[in-house]
Amino acid sequence: MYHQVHPKRKLLQPEETEEEKQFRAIYQQIAGDDMQICANELKTILKNVLSKHNDIKSEGFSLETCRSMIALMDTDGTGKLNLQEFKHLWKKIKDWQLIFKRYDKDKTWSISSFEMRNAVNDAGFQLNRQLYDIIAMRYADERLNIDFDSYICCFVRLEGMFRAFNAFDKDGDGIIKLNVLEWLQLTMYS
Repeated sequence: MYHQVHPKRKLLQPEETEEEKQFRAIYQQIAGDDMQICANELKTILKNVLSKHNDIKSEGFSLETCRSMIALMDTDGTGKLNLQEFKHLWKKIKDWQLIFKRYDKDKTWSISSFEMRNAVNDAGFQLNRQLYDIIAMRYADERLNIDFDSYICCFVRLEGMFRAFNAFDKDGDGIIKLNVLEWLQLTMYS
């Protein structure tokens, strides 16, 4: 019996879309030689990327929001984002933006604090009434509206807090025990 030998087949990598090519080019231009971006560079790159999207009305994110984003996505602990970490962040922003648009029916790029409750649920965060009230106090303006930048900042914070909690919840029972230094570590870099 003869066995037919097939040459090794190359695994096909999906073609980069035009958006991904532009994305990589912008990233490389701003990241520089180390191919990592710090908070200031992240602020610049997000402003550039957002300006190319007509469907996202934003002046860009504050430096503090960018620091929070890095803390959320910095899986290798460098304090900066590599291309993969940045791509993951951008995917999250795009996913959260779709939820935001669902509730921003009048296209003012703000949603009410009541709509924020539904958006938070749609994103998969299960909270109680007290936490929704805290979110409104922290992120809403005097008319109880939350703009896009505050909305993203809140979601970054929630994502980071859930991720950090889960890292400490080794047995998955929903309860963690921390000493003061662990508590500070958990809350400082988020």
